[in-house]
Amino acid sequence: MPAITLRNINNFACHDTNMDIEDGELLFILGPNGSGKTTLLNIIAGLVDYRGTVMFDGNSIDRIPANKREVGYLFQNLLLFPHMDVRTNIGYSLRMQKWSQNMIDNRVDELLNLMNIPHLALRYPGNLSGGEKQRVAMARALALSPKVLLMDEPMSSLDAQTAEHLRIELKQLQRQLGITSVYVTHDLSEAINMADRIAILNSGEISQVGTTEEIFFHPSNAAVMNYLGRPNILDCDACRTVGRGIMEADCRGLKIIVPHDGKSFNRIIIYPRDVYVSTSEPPGSQVNRFKGVITDIKTSESTVRLRFKVGENMIRTELTHQAFEEMGLSIDKEVFVTLSLRRIKIYESGETDMSPGIIYQNSER
Repeated sequence: MPAITLRNINNFACHDTNMDIEDGELLFILGPNGSGKTTLLNIIAGLVDYRGTVMFDGNSIDRIPANKREVGYLFQNLLLFPHMDVRTNIGYSLRMQKWSQNMIDNRVDELLNLMNIPHLALRYPGNLSGGEKQRVAMARALALSPKVLLMDEPMSSLDAQTAEHLRIELKQLQRQLGITSVYVTHDLSEAINMADRIAILNSGEISQVGTTEEIFFHPSNAAVMNYLGRPNILDCDACRTVGRGIMEADCRGLKIIVPHDGKSFNRIIIYPRDVYVSTSEPPGSQVNRFKGVITDIKTSESTVRLRFKVGENMIRTELTHQAFEEMGLSIDKEVFVTLSLRRIKIYESGETDMSPGIIYQNSER
């Protein structure tokens, strides 16, 4: 599968965009609305006009039309034909390429088995669940054995549980096929869990490309930091196993339960949007629930950002203006702070060498 090179890409949404995508990797593109994420996919696919150079394995494909670029595209709205059954949807591009019916049947059978959906072969899209439609759309995108796979927010319309299962399947499938893949999303957790590398796009320009650790621990500029929302990063003094797949981290005296089973780790990360606050103690599990005191409040057009002192740690969260006003929050008010267990990420000892004072949350104490 090819490495992809973008050089000096310009059009209505991209401005001198340069990026290298490695052979066989799964690269995620993140960025705010209007930053040019989908346009960049369309440029690679040859669906929009652009200036500059797109290369596969060092060879320019600028003069190659979209239907000859050997690119599979999984669109956000899937674009399944409602009047065609699953078999016919998957085989559509093969018929357009004048494959024989026998070859089409064999290839469609392969794809039905690959996506574990042979039982859906004669159903119509209107009778499929969201996850089933996603599998059919993926099979169709892979029908012509593309060298490159492009995906534009493919999980955005799915419920959380279905999306989680499909992410695991998609990652396994991408590894199995070894296909160079570019995936656009707004979901930071999706990128953290799946990406080989992440590219942050801002106003049509690449702000940074790197591994999860490089992006989160070494943001290259203010645009990256502002987009990520400055995650909470806590040092762990010790950790111990408390059950299968579960460990307890001691973060400056704060005992935090994390989903992990393996080697020791020295840092955890959780995003402000995954830190929940309430003025009265919520019912249910006490896991990762602590008392904290509000030390700082900052408002923006879309959110209110709070900072709490929880033990010896400083932790941030984000609220809507409505939620903030309804709870009547103010400086020095004591609240209950809950860290979402499923959203906590860990970094193993020695995995990162964090530059001081960038986004290290304890530097703000």
